[in-house]
Amino acid sequence: MDAKPITARRYTDFAEMKADEYRYWQSRPAHERLDAVAEMIEQPTRSRVGDRTDVPRLQRPFVRLPCPWC
Repeated sequence: MDAKPITARRYTDFAEMKADEYRYWQSRPAHERLDAVAEMIEQPTRSRVGDRTDVPRLQRPFVRLPCPWC
């Protein structure tokens, strides 16, 4: 189990809560933010079909961007 302490905050304003959430995610490294997005995308599939591994996953599109220095 994770040994990180849990912090609970009480907000009186929705905008204040969203600003704090934005600051938190901006403080995290890019790879951690991407992992969180991937987990949110996969969560509905896992809850619908359980832990089966034969379930088709979302296809990630291949996008080729022009190289600005080439």
